[in-house]
Amino acid sequence: MRLSTVDLQKRLNPEKPKGLPMGLAILIAWLAGAIFIFALAPYGIWPVALVSPAILYALLMPEMTGRRAFIIGQAYGTGLWCVGAFWLYTSIHVYGATPAWLALIMIALMGLGMGLFHGLLALVFNRMVGKQPLAFAALWVLQEWMKTWLFTGFPWLFVGYAFTEQYWLSSLAPVAGVFAVSFVAILLAASTVELLRRRGGYMVVTAALLVVSVSLWLINPQWTKPKGTPDLSVSLIQGNIPQDLKWLTEYQVETLKIYATLTRTEWGRDIVLWPESSIPMFQTEAVGFINEMVKMAKETDTTWVTGIPYKDEAAFDASTDKYPPFYNSVVALGAQAEGLYKKQRLVPFGEYIPFEGLLDILPNLAGSQDIMSYSRGSDQQSPLRVRGHNLGAAICYEVAYPDTTRKNAIGTDFLLTISNDAWFGTSAGPLQHLQMVQMRALENGRWFMRATNTGVTAIIDHKGRIVERAPQFERTVLRGDVQARVGNTPFMRFGNYPILLIITLLLLLSYLGKRETPRGLSVS
Repeated sequence: MRLSTVDLQKRLNPEKPKGLPMGLAILIAWLAGAIFIFALAPYGIWPVALVSPAILYALLMPEMTGRRAFIIGQAYGTGLWCVGAFWLYTSIHVYGATPAWLALIMIALMGLGMGLFHGLLALVFNRMVGKQPLAFAALWVLQEWMKTWLFTGFPWLFVGYAFTEQYWLSSLAPVAGVFAVSFVAILLAASTVELLRRRGGYMVVTAALLVVSVSLWLINPQWTKPKGTPDLSVSLIQGNIPQDLKWLTEYQVETLKIYATLTRTEWGRDIVLWPESSIPMFQTEAVGFINEMVKMAKETDTTWVTGIPYKDEAAFDASTDKYPPFYNSVVALGAQAEGLYKKQRLVPFGEYIPFEGLLDILPNLAGSQDIMSYSRGSDQQSPLRVRGHNLGAAICYEVAYPDTTRKNAIGTDFLLTISNDAWFGTSAGPLQHLQMVQMRALENGRWFMRATNTGVTAIIDHKGRIVERAPQFERTVLRGDVQARVGNTPFMRFGNYPILLIITLLLLLSYLGKRETPRGLSVS
């Protein structure tokens, strides 16, 4: 049968489904991003972590311009960050003394900035690769990974965290990290959309990966094993010092009294752990107090580990430096203890001023970055030595970085993280933070001690399960036992390289496939 020119044109250029009106698409995308917070702690409604990206995928499937795709992705990312990271409002407005209206503007600007990641994801998905679930999942993981290093990184709100306690999927974490969990979750979400469009082929690939993750869950391989030494008795001290008082000079002595009093009944335990900056002054200014605590620790055969700002006077050269470098640090003291860990990943504007040196153009602020900024610790630090064990450390925000924690965990027997989440008040921020620690424990097959100022103080086992947990916003002590473990998970050995290699190959194949598609034919 001969085809007319019109019939041939219709076959080569089949009609595409019409997209929603632009305004409605933007609203739906923003709401889809905004609801993602319910997938994370404290809500834990994990199906939302599938529904939310599935909506974005569906919105991007019709034929559209790159501009429209970018705006839809940007709307999704803005909703995700404005709502998902709204806990920043507490630290900006309540503790930063920023007017409410200005704090809201700053949150909106942060949302717009972080939303660019999803805006670019949508643009690339629309213009450069085939519109299919594997490419979408690969791009999603790529933008999550970029958040761990681009512009110092802000590695929050990853899809994989929603499945931290869903072991049928998070069993992939010890193998290839949180990004592998995110990849399969996004692939499942997008493949479900394709199934509804009566294109079930991608669900076969998804089902195969789910079989792998479920099998790992059922088989329960022990990637690491107990060291064979007795469990360590630990006491985690939660001082519950109000954030608006914590750094006041006139309250420093009271802070020290609170921690000393809470610890009085804990001497004699294997480890006593105080949270981040629980000594709210440099070690040179608290010599007498520190010596007294060390004496008590040694007399009772206790290891005392505490967070403290550390001024490195030995590294100060008066001929070249204005001030000695100082660090957010954790130190092991007392019986059977040695070591100092200096925080590597600092909080922008909280612990250092980005683009330091630019302030010098302002006469009133010239040189201020030197006295306003902590120094970064080396990424080649030895673990703390505690009672014959190697103890890996992560301070506050840096536990959100999978690769940093992985490197710190190599060669250790168990891990600690100390934090001061009082900055975020009663928001979801501290609970999201705790969920990340659970994922780090699962990735590295190590027990975690987590001591915080106001909560959540907890002990987490090598499977990411919370063994003991103290109530938030109470002055209390959490007691428990911690197991030392040895061996490396596959993630500890290879890091993110396997999942990054996989997504690179998928994106390359999808790109080449799109280029080979004759002009006019649908690739979606």
